[in-house]
Amino acid sequence: MDITPQCVVGLTWTLKDTLGDTLDVLDEPVEFLVGGNDLFDAIEQALQGHKAGDVVSLHLEPEQAFGDFDDQLLFLEPRALFPAEVEEGMTFDGAALPQGVSAGIPKQGLYTVAEIYPDHLVLDGNHPLAGIALRLSLTVRSVREATEEEIGRGTAGTGFFRVEPMAPGGQQLH
Repeated sequence: MDITPQCVVGLTWTLKDTLGDTLDVLDEPVEFLVGGNDLFDAIEQALQGHKAGDVVSLHLEPEQAFGDFDDQLLFLEPRALFPAEVEEGMTFDGAALPQGVSAGIPKQGLYTVAEIYPDHLVLDGNHPLAGIALRLSLTVRSVREATEEEIGRGTAGTGFFRVEPMAPGGQQLH
C-alpha cells in the first residue's frame, strides 16, 4: 500500500542537526496519521507515494519543523515561586505555572527551565529544537488504512512532535 492522506505509517528514524550530530534515534516503529496532526507538512509531503521498506531522507529548515528561536518566549521569573526541587530541563504547562509569574506568559505554551540562579530562573517557551535545521532519515516500516476514530481525532496517538510537561520529581503534570 502506498502512503496517501488518511493512512497510518509506522516509522523509524535518525534525526541529526546540520553538523551531523545525532539528536534522536527511533529504533522501534511508531505510528503516525498522515493527513492529521502527527507530522510536519514537509514530512507528509516527502512520504507521499512511498511504501513499507522505503527510506526517505530530507532536510528541514526551522520554519518547516519546530520554528525559529523566539527570544520573546524567554521569561525571567522569581525562583521562590517554584518548588525547591525544580531542575534545569523540567517543563511546565503554561496553564499550570505558579501564581505570580509574569502576566505576559502565554498560558497555552510549554516552558522549559533553561537556567536557575539563586533568586531567579529562566523559562523558555521555545521547543528544544527551535531554530535548528534538521536532517531526518525515515524508514517506512508499515502502512495501513487509518481507522475512523484516528481520522476523527486527527492523530494515531503519537506525541513525538510535542514536548510533554514534567513536574518536579519527573512526574507528568497531566
